[in-house]
Amino acid sequence: MMEQLINELKIKIIETLSLEGVAPDDIDEDSQLVGGELDIDSIDVLELVLMMEKDYSVVVNNKELGAKVFSSLRAMANFIREKAPAT
Repeated sequence: MMEQLINELKIKIIETLSLEGVAPDDIDEDSQLVGGELDIDSIDVLELVLMMEKDYSVVVNNKELGAKVFSSLRAMANFIREKAPAT
């Protein structure tokens, strides 16, 4: 289930941030998201926060939490898994 969420998030990150020439397999779930290979900046993080709120009903409501959540794709997936309402 976790791998499925990670793969889903890879696709959503590519779509949300309009990352041209990036395939899901290009994104390492343990590498740094912000300032890493994908060149994700603070504006991109805001877009990802909105995507997470809309698609997973989870809220990232402060900067410190955001830094932790967006440290890697795996951290993002763990946060969603912990905070998303049960379906």
